[in-house]
Amino acid sequence: MNLLALLLLALSQPTASPPEPLDEIQRRDLSCVAVLAITASEQESGVESALDYPLLSERGASYAAQVGQRIMDETGRTREQVREDILAAVAEQQAIARDAADPDQAVRKEMATCLPLLDAAVPPKPKPDLTQCAGMLQLAYDEVYKREGLSKTAQDLKTLAAVLDSRARDEMRAEGLSGQESDIILTRSREAMLADARRREAQGQGSNLDFDHCFFLAAPKEKQPRNDH
Repeated sequence: MNLLALLLLALSQPTASPPEPLDEIQRRDLSCVAVLAITASEQESGVESALDYPLLSERGASYAAQVGQRIMDETGRTREQVREDILAAVAEQQAIARDAADPDQAVRKEMATCLPLLDAAVPPKPKPDLTQCAGMLQLAYDEVYKREGLSKTAQDLKTLAAVLDSRARDEMRAEGLSGQESDIILTRSREAMLADARRREAQGQGSNLDFDHCFFLAAPKEKQPRNDH
């Protein structure tokens, strides 16, 4: 399920009295929620122009949740009313892109406003490198395999982990490291990340790394994001 669908589902609740009018800042923020959700959905579908921007799925969802909650607090809107506001904002942004002489330029104009707002509200997590991603995907596969066996998700994670492992080894080989040295580095990386994951889980925390970045490092080169924002 893509970001927009998850967002609308999360905001689905019974409606109540007519809402207070939105001010300029609230309308701007809802427009940014819409732009980020549309672009995140296009990134997941591999739309070329969307890959010019940083990965937006996880951070966009967090930003949308913050904006939605703030607008509910400020205006007395219900979740359902905010959901309707988001749907209207999405429709408006789609119409702007559809009617623009240069749709990509129209999106770039919106992103010039929205990306700084996103960065301020939800600062980007550090991007893991190939070695870290190889370990993260292997650990993710191990966890899913224990829970589900060789399910479709487990198979996909296993494939991605193998791709990242191979690319990490290629990178280390290019740096002059031997196969044995690569084995040691990858093993130590997995062990360190597993220990950190267990520590964070015990503290009720998630990963401090941008896990989504690993999926793009595993993707074909032409589908990787070009903006290292």
